[in-house]
Amino acid sequence: MSLSRPSSAPGAPGPVPPAARRPGRRRGALAGTVVGALAGALALASCDEVPLQVQDPDILDPTAFRSAAGMAPLRAGAIGDFALAFAGFDGVVVVSGNLADEIRATDSFESRLSVDARAVSEINPEMEVSYRNLHRAHNSARVAAELAAEFQPQPRFLRGELYALRGFVETFFHELYCDGVPFSRLDGATPEYGEPSTRAQLLARTTASFDTALTLADTSTRVRWLASVGRARTLLNLGRPAEAAAAVRDVPTSFRYQTTHSTTSLRQENRIFDAVSQTRRYAVASRDGGNGLPYLQTPPDPRMPWTQPTPPVTGFDQRFTNLPRQLKYPGRTSPVTLADGVEARLVEAEAQLALDTPAGRAAMTELLNGLRTTAITPALPRLTAPASQAEAVDLLFAERAYWLWLTGHRLGDLRRLVRQYGRNPESVFPSGALPVPRTGNYGRDVNLPIPFEERNNPKFSGCLNRSA
Repeated sequence: MSLSRPSSAPGAPGPVPPAARRPGRRRGALAGTVVGALAGALALASCDEVPLQVQDPDILDPTAFRSAAGMAPLRAGAIGDFALAFAGFDGVVVVSGNLADEIRATDSFESRLSVDARAVSEINPEMEVSYRNLHRAHNSARVAAELAAEFQPQPRFLRGELYALRGFVETFFHELYCDGVPFSRLDGATPEYGEPSTRAQLLARTTASFDTALTLADTSTRVRWLASVGRARTLLNLGRPAEAAAAVRDVPTSFRYQTTHSTTSLRQENRIFDAVSQTRRYAVASRDGGNGLPYLQTPPDPRMPWTQPTPPVTGFDQRFTNLPRQLKYPGRTSPVTLADGVEARLVEAEAQLALDTPAGRAAMTELLNGLRTTAITPALPRLTAPASQAEAVDLLFAERAYWLWLTGHRLGDLRRLVRQYGRNPESVFPSGALPVPRTGNYGRDVNLPIPFEERNNPKFSGCLNRSA
């Protein structure tokens, strides 16, 4: 059951000039956390505020969730909010791939084209929706976990899963956005505005979410492994690869946690497929901006399946022609992997890379070869250990990009290449002249700005830091 609904359709109008915006009508992330409650209130009142006598079965009174019976729909709603923020039309997978080198915008909306061009204004309607959906997912997981502790304390792993999902939302905030994301609350009539988070504060919050998930996992290996992979991802973002490897040591390569999708409602669909293959407002990229990796190989790498449609297809803006089609998500019900055992082995490989020794590079290569020969069919050719550390970094991050293609990891990896491995941003992000049919050059953004609507928060005045 849906507890909140997408706040904008993918075909919404383009950017609204600042002068045309009415301050009293702006909605920041805080407003997005209570959309479901507001919808319920509106559904129960007519225009003259006299309650109607007919109840809408799709809208539940918020007090109904304050019971053991209310926990199942509340938890389902939180998981649905997460899936929408992660695999929605302008969700984490699509937006992060667009700013990185996995996806390119083929839309007529400058709000999406500007992300692809690495020149993103904080006034951006589509990115506002993306940001609000993440905050809604974060708040939904928090509320569901807190109420479950009171009304359904057992089994504990159900709360553990919600804390793990909350941790992944916090991970996405760190990997997609500039420093300064605030976390506000509206549990009663008075909003509690959040302070802008520094990088250290956000990563500490993320670590705490995954640690709580692990504490509550109990006998659920599924939740424990999910939280372990998430915690390892956070430790990599902290630059602590040895600890990250230790966190996933017990995660089997066969493990996979996915969001599931259906055609029951637009909200529940795999909208990566919709964005990239159906409406074609985006297209998968290869060698994007010169620095991008060759994702669309011939013959296709089985980790990155694609085809060239016949007859040729165009983008939403028909200037973009002869577009390839990704086959990783062939339909609206395709599941999307959030965390798996393959990522666990890649984390272990990075810990070996961090040793910066010939033996470490050899061990890293053996871990990569283990995946190439056992985790994919048909098996891939074995790799040779790189001779230098720089070549080993290139190899590991290329293998991460191929294994984790279109799962929302690549932007975070590009930022880590800059922040932790000393790479020049213009050598890892798409750069130079924009590809035909566009004109001009790529900008220099390495993350998304926090949307203008967040300035409704009196404690927030903009990004703290736009660096990687």
